[in-house]
Amino acid sequence: MSLRSTRTPHDAVHHPVFARFYGKFSPIIDERAGIGAHRDELLAGLSGRVIEIGAGNGLNFAHYPGSVSEVVAIEPERRLRLMAAEAAVRAGVPVDVVPGAAEALPVKSEAFDAAVVSLVLCSVRDVRRSLAELHRVLRPGGQLRFFEHGLAEGPALASVQRGLDRTVWPLLFGGCHTSRDPLAAITGAGFELARYRRLRVPQTRMPTPSSPCFLGTAVRPAEPEVRR
Repeated sequence: MSLRSTRTPHDAVHHPVFARFYGKFSPIIDERAGIGAHRDELLAGLSGRVIEIGAGNGLNFAHYPGSVSEVVAIEPERRLRLMAAEAAVRAGVPVDVVPGAAEALPVKSEAFDAAVVSLVLCSVRDVRRSLAELHRVLRPGGQLRFFEHGLAEGPALASVQRGLDRTVWPLLFGGCHTSRDPLAAITGAGFELARYRRLRVPQTRMPTPSSPCFLGTAVRPAEPEVRR
């Protein structure tokens, strides 16, 4: 693994109550909401070295295809990181769980073939800086795979999302914000959208504030050839 010498606090995020709740109930939520199929779609076709930020308790690990040679999984919350380390042992590909913050990734530039963000851009402290870091560590032409909450298209639900984000939602759900715009943030960081789709998770008649999601792929553009 290519680590930078920059030191990052091992516990850059501390949400012990949410971590206990998420660790216990997220596998149940995954099963009931059919999120496992979205994780399969998110990671299908990946190969080479992959970095995943905000790995949580490692729910993605079982879905990585065998063509992936290594996953470096960054998780800043201690309890979730311990759960992720246990999940890494059971994974079908090599997974190294590493402490660190998305805003200051402890890895070298252009060291990875792909990066994965999965329900994490909603909770990072600085979205722009986190995506700039992912842009830095991806090789030119490398893929950014994303499965993220996002701002609702309808004005009524969007208004509810913004109101909750200003009040109780981040406090209850580990810093999560439901009204961020991941597509705008990804393109603003210099990535090019390759394909994506909107979906509702779970697919129920009455959406929740966190139901609107985006699933897709963006690419760090290849470096232009220098003419001589």
